[in-house]
Amino acid sequence: MRKQDLGFDYHRYHRLLSEADSEDKRLALIELLIEEKARDRLAAQRASDRAAMTAHTIARVLRNGRNC
Repeated sequence: MRKQDLGFDYHRYHRLLSEADSEDKRLALIELLIEEKARDRLAAQRASDRAAMTAHTIARVLRNGRNC
């Protein structure tokens, strides 16, 4: 069995799935899963962008330090 993601709340989603006893509730659960995955991906992208900007800034500072 695959390791559970740290951000994946297995018990919460399992409970929501067990409560999804109608088509509307199942669709709401699907929408929730999509929204939360999109939010996680956006957060990962932002973290990646911050890391890239930090690396760029450090490289610029180091390059300018050599020119002195």
